[in-house]
Amino acid sequence: MIVRTWRGWTRPDVAASYASYVRETGLRSYASTPGNLASAILTREDGGRTEFLVISFWESLASIEAFAGSDVSRAVFYPEDDAYLIDRDRHVNHYEADEVSDLTDRLRGRS
Repeated sequence: MIVRTWRGWTRPDVAASYASYVRETGLRSYASTPGNLASAILTREDGGRTEFLVISFWESLASIEAFAGSDVSRAVFYPEDDAYLIDRDRHVNHYEADEVSDLTDRLRGRS
């Protein structure tokens, strides 16, 4: 399994709107790509701005390529990103994951 991560920063006053935008664009695109297993948006306040860490889980680099194109190290951006982002990583990171526990089942009490 491959874990893909990307970071970007917004002003705090637009963070909630940007989170909705990421769900509607990036996470929806991930979910519609065969080989995508899951995704998450993490946020935190970071010195007067809001940091976004977007994590996605994939079966293989080939499935990421189906989403991102041949240069899987380049971040994928959407038309309104420029209106929200005050800083961003232009490249993403990929990690090999040996195991990811099923958080949903644990939260629902089914370990």
